[in-house]
Amino acid sequence: MGGIGEERAVSIQSGTCVATALREAGMDVVTADITPDELSILESGDIDVFFIALHGKFGEDGQLQQIMEERGLVYTGSGPQASRVCFDKWECKKIFDSAGILTPPALQFVPGRTEKIAKKIAAIGDKFAVKPSRQGSSVGVTITSGIEETVKTAQRTFEIFGDCIIEKFIKGREITAAILCGQALPLIEVRSKNDFYDYKAKYEDNCTEYLFDTIEDTNLVKNIQRTALSAYRAAKCRHIARVDFMVDDKCPWALEINTIPGCTSHSLLPKAALRAGISMDKMVMKIVQSAVGNCRLSNCDSN
Repeated sequence: MGGIGEERAVSIQSGTCVATALREAGMDVVTADITPDELSILESGDIDVFFIALHGKFGEDGQLQQIMEERGLVYTGSGPQASRVCFDKWECKKIFDSAGILTPPALQFVPGRTEKIAKKIAAIGDKFAVKPSRQGSSVGVTITSGIEETVKTAQRTFEIFGDCIIEKFIKGREITAAILCGQALPLIEVRSKNDFYDYKAKYEDNCTEYLFDTIEDTNLVKNIQRTALSAYRAAKCRHIARVDFMVDDKCPWALEINTIPGCTSHSLLPKAALRAGISMDKMVMKIVQSAVGNCRLSNCDSN
């Protein structure tokens, strides 16, 4: 847990919650604040499996996973390629497109091409979400209206975070579909007091509502869960993931795949698992068992 990204504080919360749950399940647990310059924990010979609770840079973008692969270590979560692709919002959209999954139209922002970008923006819509390409927890996301404001926001986002995308804003209900070892968990509707489910709403605002069974149309529920599983499989994810949607009057729009969902008291994966009758300690053990091979991924995905 910990790491070097903007989500460091959240990662420490997630890691602490995971460690507590693993201990409650009877496991011997060692916690480590890991960075690219401090990898000594990976050299410990008495660790059977590494539970990755690192959000954002280095932990969720495939870098740490690649190091672990090269060292032959057993770890939880998706592999290097799936992690890298899902962490990059533009590359993730390509996965959605290739799998026939509906996703809001978007474009990559290219500095210095204001006129060309402006024309493309106008063709998308009139309200947008400007997002850093490689950040999580809604870090750096801004909702904008109008071409001029959107271009300025994208320029500012690029200067702070690097590559960014401009995505059509879909007005609707925020629905998240968590997946645990190939099982689609109950859907959660997120109702935030803010303009959208931003970082503050995720981790600081106790007024954010997390609601189950708000979609009366059972066919729509099944459609969202099927779509989430299709995205999970298309990206070659494993063990855990969370697919976020905006659902308008007509259909669900896939926004992104999170390969290391949060495990804090506010987090959606543990809430969804509990709704399915899977307590936190059982959830983390299911993930660990999948990682160490006690439950083959193929068999786990069929349960």
